[in-house]
Amino acid sequence: MRDDNILRIGHLSTLYHTSFILMGTGWLEEKLGLTVEWKMFGGGPAIVEALSKGEVDIGYIGLPPVMIGIDKGVLIICVGGGHVEGTVMIGPPQSRTLDEMGGNMASVLEQFKGGTIGCPPSGSIHDVIIRDLLASQGLAGSIEVRNYPWADFIPDALADGEVVAAIGTPPLSVVAGRACGVKVVVPPSALWPWNPSYGIIVSRELLKGQAGLVEDFLRLHEDASNLIRNEHGRAARLVAEMVEVVDEDFIREVYHISPRYCAALPREYIESAMAFVPVLRKLGYIGQELEENDIFDTSLIEAFHSGKQHYLL
Repeated sequence: MRDDNILRIGHLSTLYHTSFILMGTGWLEEKLGLTVEWKMFGGGPAIVEALSKGEVDIGYIGLPPVMIGIDKGVLIICVGGGHVEGTVMIGPPQSRTLDEMGGNMASVLEQFKGGTIGCPPSGSIHDVIIRDLLASQGLAGSIEVRNYPWADFIPDALADGEVVAAIGTPPLSVVAGRACGVKVVVPPSALWPWNPSYGIIVSRELLKGQAGLVEDFLRLHEDASNLIRNEHGRAARLVAEMVEVVDEDFIREVYHISPRYCAALPREYIESAMAFVPVLRKLGYIGQELEENDIFDTSLIEAFHSGKQHYLL
């Protein structure tokens, strides 16, 4: 049985998530009087597994891994948003971008035929997007996708020539750009519009027993989202000082590449997420035809964020 005074949160190394703001400010401890145990994981699927074992109560996860977990019977649900369009494709300096190819996605991908694209773990949102994209362009058999347990391994794979391109988060693109000069070849908005790069996922046990705590967390998550969006300089300094491995300019660049932050769950977010269901079934990741209420509970976020979403402001 979980301790009501301890909140266990699973997060990723993704620096634009509000996890780093909440860790750096101490708002959860200060304002809610909690003891918070932060646990870092290599990808969303690993957090889903931790939720299934009762090792964490809340997770910062992209929606496809959540759907895969729900399909397998994991008792979790999405109660808040966080960020959209957080998947970007990068390639070497000589590669041509989507703009340079006149918006022709097939031409962008064909320049990597015979090679391997590096990607975060199997079942992650990035994995699902690239595999669906390759299949839709008839290139699934011509380009290999190699999954890495930690996205942090991918810049070295690019530098060593182990992969010819990569797909992942904005921080990955900044790290790889600094390490080996790669560039963005397909921007986040062109890969899957409104794709829910992460949401706030909770165990159904926590939601049932402590809905008030979950709502309090969501309110502070929204405050942290507002800080990133409205005071990105302050947010960047806060994160840089806490992680100590990157500078403020690095965080600012990450915020700039993919600037869409909010805690709301608007229709666009939900509909984009639900569009993953047939793709996940086609790829063999899930067997059920999941419904919206299997994945989302919007009641808490709508209690205080029923107005206009901030993702596109």
